[in-house]
Amino acid sequence: MIDNYRHKGLRKKLVEEITGKGIEDQGVLDAFMAVPRHYFLDAVFTEQAYSNMAFQIGAGQTISHPFTVAFQTQMLQVKKGSKILEIGTGSGFQTSILCEMGAKVYSIERQKELYLKSSRIITKLGYTPKLKYGDGYEGWPTYEPFDKIIVTCGAPFIPQKLLDQLKPGGRMIIPVGEGKDQVMHLIVKNEDGSFEESEHGVFSFVPMLKSKEK
Repeated sequence: MIDNYRHKGLRKKLVEEITGKGIEDQGVLDAFMAVPRHYFLDAVFTEQAYSNMAFQIGAGQTISHPFTVAFQTQMLQVKKGSKILEIGTGSGFQTSILCEMGAKVYSIERQKELYLKSSRIITKLGYTPKLKYGDGYEGWPTYEPFDKIIVTCGAPFIPQKLLDQLKPGGRMIIPVGEGKDQVMHLIVKNEDGSFEESEHGVFSFVPMLKSKEK
């Protein structure tokens, strides 16, 4: 796994691009400089890894646009030590960004192929999130409650079990909608257990799949 000056230069340009699109959380920008995105793509895509594009990563899934990753991360308001549940490990890039920011990450992936592949890459990078092959709709009750929850696939609805696993004062970012496009929802859980919900633009994700693949 090579990370040379050229790769670092390309990352710097990517950071400048997402900054221009409104990403201003310095922790997010620093994490994007630190995590080599090309590690998460097939070698043939190394030169394109730092363009603001999504790529196929196998099992019919994609690695999200860098801006989308940065946008969701910024909306979470990640702090060092934040306990974060991620639904959809995918390539492992978003997981690594959160780890780089000092979060305690619990990530679930439904596709066995991606779970195995991303686990290897994340381990090589030296990050130590808890990873699980399972159904994202169920969350991870063993480790609840979570300070933050991030869903990186298009959910047809907001799963009640995820709301239940969010601690009071917590934040969840989730793209909601069936079909090609979804609306990004930010959900804040109040201290009394009630919720505040707001919408933050249209994005395009692969669908959140029900039940675990055998």
